[in-house]
Amino acid sequence: MSSEAILYVLIGASALLAIQSLFDFSKENKQKRSINKRLKVQSETESLAEAVVELRQRKGLDEFGNRRIKNVWFGRLVARSGLAPQPVLWALYALVFASAVSGLVLYFSSPILAIAAFAVTLPAVPYFVLTWLGARRERLLGLQLPDALDVIVRSLQAGHPVSTAVALVGRETPDPLGSEFGLAADEISFGSSLGQAIQKMAERTEHPDINLFSAIVRLQAKTGGNLGDLLATSAKTIRQRQKMRLKVKAASAEGRMSAIILTAAPFLVMIGMHFMTPYFYGDVIDHPVIQWGLGIALGWMIIGNAVMRSMTNFKV
Repeated sequence: MSSEAILYVLIGASALLAIQSLFDFSKENKQKRSINKRLKVQSETESLAEAVVELRQRKGLDEFGNRRIKNVWFGRLVARSGLAPQPVLWALYALVFASAVSGLVLYFSSPILAIAAFAVTLPAVPYFVLTWLGARRERLLGLQLPDALDVIVRSLQAGHPVSTAVALVGRETPDPLGSEFGLAADEISFGSSLGQAIQKMAERTEHPDINLFSAIVRLQAKTGGNLGDLLATSAKTIRQRQKMRLKVKAASAEGRMSAIILTAAPFLVMIGMHFMTPYFYGDVIDHPVIQWGLGIALGWMIIGNAVMRSMTNFKV
């Protein structure tokens, strides 16, 4: 190998190492920011009571820990996403996106379909975004919970009280679970009992595994028993459920990918044909038969996606 080739290999390896270092550095900084998020709120407030109120407000709650949104369905959707309610900003984003979709439909179709697309997209954008954020947050909570329970078990085995173990998880665990446990620890310090704080955390997250953890803590407080052994068994059970979820997800991956391809293919073909042969649909797009036909085809595509989703969406 010539010296010039060796030089190119060394330059390429150096570039890869530099990219990897930047990636690791940004990932570490992101994790530190997420861990220190609650601590930053505490440093900005003068007392623990103010910190608890501020943390509750950032989660869409009032000063007593109740949801500020009166609509139960929408309040649960916002609380599950973990975002602070910002209706004006959300409405602005939805309006911009719906206007863009309506303009695109107007470019390819008629004004009536553009108005219909605007009316459908405007409420659908916040719903799907909040649902996606809620699903992602729920997945992260489920992944972090077994390790958090192990921390509590080891802390209890070391002789620490449960409240101290909960506070330790709040300090050492990244978001979103770290903030939830940290808020529970702050509520305990503020005067709430352990069962009440954990129950409120379960109500905020609406996660089945956290509901199980809350039930174990409240049951142990009433009947007694070794809480460490109960939580260790719970952590093992949660890990087994996660393994089963991953197996189901892997088994249904082919069906989900097929649904994505079947959904995207017609739109990609139509866009390609529009730019390569604009007259193919352009000469007949104003004809009512074509408009109704495309509308019916879109409706059948939506029904087909719903059927395929029901076939590949397994609850474990």
